[in-house]
Amino acid sequence: MMEINIAGFGQRHLEHLVLDYNGTLALDGRIQPGVMSKLSQLKQLLQIHILTADTFGTVQNTFGHTNYTIYVLDNKDEREAKAQYVRTLGTLSCVCLGNGNNDANMLKEAGLSMVILQPEGVAHDALLAAHVIVPGIEHALDLLLYPNRLQATLRR
Repeated sequence: MMEINIAGFGQRHLEHLVLDYNGTLALDGRIQPGVMSKLSQLKQLLQIHILTADTFGTVQNTFGHTNYTIYVLDNKDEREAKAQYVRTLGTLSCVCLGNGNNDANMLKEAGLSMVILQPEGVAHDALLAAHVIVPGIEHALDLLLYPNRLQATLRR
């Protein structure tokens, strides 16, 4: 569990890290450099969940050997499916990271959310839904590894 208390933002008891796969953790189905080691550190603090439509069919090869929860979406209403997944876990206990239009609702629901700007870009709705905009997945994971950095960004 990770506890953060930020003036004007509030206290959060975070238990779950919910991540979009393609565009956030991976580019063209390939995991971004440095991600695996940072996730390995974060799994000591948070339960890790990877939500994906698995466009490139690589999520099982990448994370199948881990104890992270992998949830492959069925391509119906991905945006609502991701939000519902977060609701099931408990919205305030989740930190969510994503970049796409289908991530917007889960970002809006989360106790803490970050939109990740990488080569795939960021959907407008996702940008508006997030608490923090981060220029890459490694930077976002570092904010969780060093949560005092969030103080400067989120306090009022």
